[in-house]
Amino acid sequence: MEKLAQYRQLVQQMLSEYGKQKPAYGDIEVEKIFDTERDHYQIVHVGWEGQDWVHSCIIHIDIKGEKIWLQWNSTEDDIAADLVAAGVPKEDIVLGFQSPFMRQFTEYAVS
Repeated sequence: MEKLAQYRQLVQQMLSEYGKQKPAYGDIEVEKIFDTERDHYQIVHVGWEGQDWVHSCIIHIDIKGEKIWLQWNSTEDDIAADLVAAGVPKEDIVLGFQSPFMRQFTEYAVS
């Protein structure tokens, strides 16, 4: 249980930092969505760029079975590497956005 609490805190800390980065364009709000009961965490951009509506998930992370699942990352940053640098073992990180077949060729967990 200690590991799970540590991962929750780390993910929230990381996404809080990403949530401070407001897009340079448009009237865009940055929403930090933390569902700590079900362990779903997201950064979402919502607003207007000129006449266009913007609603985009920038980062999506889940914690499942005491592993951190990177479900989506549309930033230029390597969030998996950031997690490793923060002390998370590679075997506790799953690149959920990659197919299960392709995950076996990464340095990270398959599931």
